[in-house]
Amino acid sequence: AMRAWVLLSAVLWCLPGVECPRSTLFNTKGFIYGQPGHPEKIYVKLHQNSPVLICMDFKLAKKEVVDPTYLWIGPNEKTLTGNNRINITKTGQLMVKDFLEPLSGLYTCTLSYKTVKAETQEEKTVKKRYDFMVFVNPFAPGWKGACNGSADCEDITNHNIVQARDRMEEFFRSQAYIFHHNFNKTLPAMHFVDHSFQVVRLDSCRPGFGKNEGLHSNCASCCVVCSPGTFSPDVDVTCQTCISVLIYGAKSCPTSNQQYED
Repeated sequence: AMRAWVLLSAVLWCLPGVECPRSTLFNTKGFIYGQPGHPEKIYVKLHQNSPVLICMDFKLAKKEVVDPTYLWIGPNEKTLTGNNRINITKTGQLMVKDFLEPLSGLYTCTLSYKTVKAETQEEKTVKKRYDFMVFVNPFAPGWKGACNGSADCEDITNHNIVQARDRMEEFFRSQAYIFHHNFNKTLPAMHFVDHSFQVVRLDSCRPGFGKNEGLHSNCASCCVVCSPGTFSPDVDVTCQTCISVLIYGAKSCPTSNQQYED
């Protein structure tokens, strides 16, 4: 029987004839490796493509792997096969296109491969499991364009708000000056106290999303899709508890016929 040998080296991520800097060969922005026994948390923007999830750890990827097979299980605990939204390659790489709230959850891949003892030529099958917890962030379509391609959208937004505050303050100050010096007493009196115009930050998330520093410590300021067992009906930053919710991104708590009493 023909034996398949796979060597996943850094060369796979570089175009022929293009020299790749060592620091970007395994860029976690585009490719995310698994870690045995340690679920990787990934945050995908709404309607964007997920990073490429690799069914292998970084250490193993630099070695020769004999007869590898890959089995992906999705959030619904069913075997994943490639379709128009989910792309799975022959080398065990998975990418989800146009990510939506219901696609959030646990993606698990089991890698099976063979090892051969040099002394006895005895074959042994090794299995490794890699878990990826994928969540979604609610950025509306076109948010990048609104920030002129800036890497820090929040920074640009805050700057624009402060600029708007300063212009409104100047408007009220000039109007107060005009009213004060106008001898036509039919105009209403207007008084303006300098530096009295303030901007207050209102922290909010869209319905179905919230912030949870404990669950999402590496994305504490992010609005993240509410997990099963929680919901958010309004723009509050907290996902409320609801045991009857079984989906991600719930905006309401279904009423249960069963009553719970102390």
